[in-house]
Amino acid sequence: MKVAVLGASGRAGSEITKELDARGHAVTAIARKPEAIPAADGVTPVAGDASDAAALADLIKGSDAVISALHFDVPAETLLNALKTAGVPRLLVTGGAASLEVAPGVRLIDTPEFPEEWKTFAQGGIVFLDALRHETDIDWTFFSPAAVIEETPRLGHFRTGTDQLVVDDKGDSKIGFSDYAVAMVDELENPRHSRARFTAAY
Repeated sequence: MKVAVLGASGRAGSEITKELDARGHAVTAIARKPEAIPAADGVTPVAGDASDAAALADLIKGSDAVISALHFDVPAETLLNALKTAGVPRLLVTGGAASLEVAPGVRLIDTPEFPEEWKTFAQGGIVFLDALRHETDIDWTFFSPAAVIEETPRLGHFRTGTDQLVVDDKGDSKIGFSDYAVAMVDELENPRHSRARFTAAY
């Protein structure tokens, strides 16, 4: 496939870009600092600002899908408008874990353990997901990670879920960046969560 990755120079974006390239996809890797994007034969680094929907549409035109690894300072509506203008049918988003349920009706962000300093950023992800849930033209997927994403060796296995936080037998919710990228590209290649959210953790 031809895939455009937004925020391709960031931690999640660079891992997703590498995973796409390893599987033979043609990647347009878009970032404000394209020189920070890992070099690879199947990766074309491009300078771009995703906050400009018209300019972004030009960059992603011809893609089969867009994967956004951006922070939530770019609204969902901006990305959706760019995809519609460019005629790109699919959007996959690296989301946050804050809105995952830890008990019926209780989100992770609502628990006493959730750090106060993360709440503003986390709320951005919640607003973004809510906006996607009203979208009917673009085939979107929102990927909420485990509560903790670590710099750990790739294991190649993990468990997936939908709206509930996935935890291990110790109650921990963790995944490595490389396995997070595997889960995202698996979803790209074999869609199981069309217009829905999913999560993954060890």
